[in-house]
Amino acid sequence: MTCGPDRVVGGVGARAGVTADEVLSLVREVLAEAGAGPGALAALATVDAKGREPGIVRAAALLGVPLVTYPAARLAAVPVPHPSEGVRGAVGTPSVAEAAALAAGGELLVPKRTARGADGGRGRVTFALARAG
Repeated sequence: MTCGPDRVVGGVGARAGVTADEVLSLVREVLAEAGAGPGALAALATVDAKGREPGIVRAAALLGVPLVTYPAARLAAVPVPHPSEGVRGAVGTPSVAEAAALAAGGELLVPKRTARGADGGRGRVTFALARAG
């Protein structure tokens, strides 16, 4: 039996139009990987530019957790293991999922994961998990 962390924060990055189901699927997958149940999730966190994305907002509501947002400049100042110049060009920070999880939490437990798309390719959502600070 895995003994997961007590409270965790999930960082979410997504392309426009992502659905709540896409977000929830990846959240559940990563929580299971970390040995944490859904009740361990304290919050979802993302960049301000994604804070009104309906799929992310709905996923947070369905999970019963607050959605915390950060300015891109704040996230850009957070050191992360997997920065992306493509993400920097899109939203002004080299990381959304990992940086948002770390900004809201403490230690990174699960680095950024990308969902699989319906066609088997890259999905439209990324998610990382940090111990709640």
